[in-house]
Amino acid sequence: MSVLQDIIAGVRVDLDARRAIIGETEIRAAAAAAPPARDALAALGGGVDAAVRDATLKVISEVKRRSPSKGALADIPEPAVLAARYAAGGAAVISVLTEERRFGGSLADFDAVRATVDTPLLRKDFTVEDYQIFEARAHGADLVLLIVAALDDGELNRMLALTHELGMNALIETHTEEEVARAVAAGARIIGVNVRNLKTLDVDRETFSRLASLIPSEAVIIAESGVRDAADVARYAAFGADAILVGEALVKDNDPEAAIAAFIAAGTAAKPARSAASA
Repeated sequence: MSVLQDIIAGVRVDLDARRAIIGETEIRAAAAAAPPARDALAALGGGVDAAVRDATLKVISEVKRRSPSKGALADIPEPAVLAARYAAGGAAVISVLTEERRFGGSLADFDAVRATVDTPLLRKDFTVEDYQIFEARAHGADLVLLIVAALDDGELNRMLALTHELGMNALIETHTEEEVARAVAAGARIIGVNVRNLKTLDVDRETFSRLASLIPSEAVIIAESGVRDAADVARYAAFGADAILVGEALVKDNDPEAAIAAFIAAGTAAKPARSAASA
């Protein structure tokens, strides 16, 4: 069993426990009653012609206590306080881990952050059923994660459509050429390239440069994982990243506001100029 399969097995057990408390009808009603979602696509610079898109690199800052690859990363007794610092530092979107077994996250963390910041929020979890999308909306999520490797084409298309029906956006995560092709075929507006292999947990930063070139310029391109410093951010930006998703480097930094500012500056300086011809 791969790491991804093992994580998903645990996610399904925990999902069944939550569903036993709040059923399908209730969670759908809660999603419908939630305030409208914030426009995460616009916050990441999308939704406009690629040739005139804002050239500023965007940062998705993550509230992340631990990871399967590194173990414990940081003690975060008050995720809302960290999220507020992210917002103050200029994060375009804030990601909150809600997977409990491997990442130490929870929907309680998400709720605390949602009550504190007005920044668009990504519910970062392993989405394998529609229930989780309704659940995300019920808790105020503006963006959900859909991992291509965890879904077949029917599931991917259905879940992407559902996020849009609920007024949200989806970050479609890819790891291979084939997964990028599937994301593009599904009509993904926000496509992430995760340079961490979810089967082995190894990081290969060259994966981004190889796969980003396959993504149409109309999509917002997110570089995920492997950010250690501003030099890594600049390299991702030079190969076409519109935004980066970073957790470890920020939760371990005593001054996340300054780190975010440095990442934005480095990435913006390195981004290639867009032209009508490249759009």
